[in-house]
Amino acid sequence: MGIKDDAVEVRAQGWRTLAALHGLIEGELERSLQAESKLSVVEYTVLDALSRQDGWHMRMQQLARASALSPSATTRLVNRLEDRGLLTRILCDDDRRGIYTELTQSGSRLLAEARPVHDATLERALAEAQNIPELAPLVDALPRLLAPAQVASSS
Repeated sequence: MGIKDDAVEVRAQGWRTLAALHGLIEGELERSLQAESKLSVVEYTVLDALSRQDGWHMRMQQLARASALSPSATTRLVNRLEDRGLLTRILCDDDRRGIYTELTQSGSRLLAEARPVHDATLERALAEAQNIPELAPLVDALPRLLAPAQVASSS
């Protein structure tokens, strides 16, 4: 195997390790959120993204990016959450094609109940991953990855 092949393998191994960490965390979150709040991880993610808008709303495209879903999957998810009364859609006044999504009071309450479950589960999953030798370096790297973003957002 040449140097170029070694670099490809290192990246591929890194990707597999990242996918394993993601799978472990997402599986734990899915089980806990479903059991305690009747929310999927992606539903929680959408509610959480909307809650961070400080009383404002998001365009559907922004919500799709925040939840890492395709536009059609985002529409289906928003339909389900709207049917449950957790969010509402608002037509944009200055762009008739624009649709905003906003958290309802019920959505805010459910999110407030689900957030401690999410946070405790995430902490538990990361502690579990820390005990797996292949995943521990990634867990260790997380605080260092977030530090520059936190410094930039506080400026």
